[in-house]
Amino acid sequence: MVKITTWNINSIRLRMPIVERYLKEHAPDVLCLQEIKCQEQQFPYEAFRELGYEHIAVHGQKGYHGVATVSRVPMQEFSRHDWQDNGEARHVGVEFPSLDGLVLENVYIPAGGDIPDREKNLKFGQKLDFLERMTRWAEKIDRPTLLVGDFNIAPLECDVYDHKALLKVVSHTPLEVETLDLLQGAHDWVDLGRKHIPAPERNYSWWSYRTYWQGKDRGRRLDHMWASPDLAAQSVAHSIAEDTRDWEKPSDHVPLMTEFDL
Repeated sequence: MVKITTWNINSIRLRMPIVERYLKEHAPDVLCLQEIKCQEQQFPYEAFRELGYEHIAVHGQKGYHGVATVSRVPMQEFSRHDWQDNGEARHVGVEFPSLDGLVLENVYIPAGGDIPDREKNLKFGQKLDFLERMTRWAEKIDRPTLLVGDFNIAPLECDVYDHKALLKVVSHTPLEVETLDLLQGAHDWVDLGRKHIPAPERNYSWWSYRTYWQGKDRGRRLDHMWASPDLAAQSVAHSIAEDTRDWEKPSDHVPLMTEFDL
């Protein structure tokens, strides 16, 4: 069995204590992090190695964005795509020779700003273009692949606390959902979150810092784990560590973990 976790950590240097706690309590074999907010030389390599995660791939930049994958299983960096087309560090891919060459793609899709209009908001257009470039990439995938990360889109009506109220809010607009659907169809990706927690069951991964998260439960499912069809058939469990949202100095996102019979 292999356990793989994805987590938008919202600054790895600030939140290393809760990452360490999570790793000790849940013991995933692989951890994918988004929004690490540091340059590669600033990443806490030694802290992860002391926890047994000796294999590390980091794509970072100063102060913003950035992704990292750490593993107890031998791996090697496989790819770095600039789907933003502006040099931002939003993706790193790795492969696992001992796991039948499994490819694990760790991505941080842009949030898209506040206005869902390409003409009025450059960031929204960049988000749509990012997804379109990913779609062209996904059409060519020919190996068992797991795509994980903060997609910054809650696609289903039941993936947000109030569907009608959020239809014009970036992350749940029909245009974003349609664009994400095209990406999903390009490789017949299986949404593991909904394979194991079928709609319309509650399934959130993000709560704003602006509201008391547990009392109002204004959540959205922005984080995802998608697998190639054959790989998805090997997934046996999926869980959401909601309790981490209540830990000291939490991220606004919580970890997702899928277990595979590999």
